[in-house]
Amino acid sequence: MTPELTVLALAALLQVVQIGLAGAGISRDAGLDWNMGPRDRQPQFSDQTKRLQRAVNNHFESLAFLTIAVLLLTVSGKAGGWTALAAWLHLGARVLYVPAYAYGWTPWRSYIWGVGFAAVIAMILRALF
Repeated sequence: MTPELTVLALAALLQVVQIGLAGAGISRDAGLDWNMGPRDRQPQFSDQTKRLQRAVNNHFESLAFLTIAVLLLTVSGKAGGWTALAAWLHLGARVLYVPAYAYGWTPWRSYIWGVGFAAVIAMILRALF
């Protein structure tokens, strides 16, 4: 497996962790019965739980770009040392993004997001050129 594919697999596992963290916050704020129920009413969530939910959604968006980048690099045969470094940089940024979002690290959350986004866009550009 290429390093880029390994990063993609680890990014998917990071998504699982993020879903678990957001779910734990929801259960803490609204109770396990509400979280396991039909969710007919919307309880008030803590700011941190709302941030964890937004981080989950943001990571789904990020996974789409990463998947495209890894697919393009793998199929085109342009994966290599530089793109592996970019992939790991992207994953490192995504890992740091979780606490940065959860704890409201302003403006660091935006900088961390930017590093991850730039890395994945660089991978896509490498596949193109």
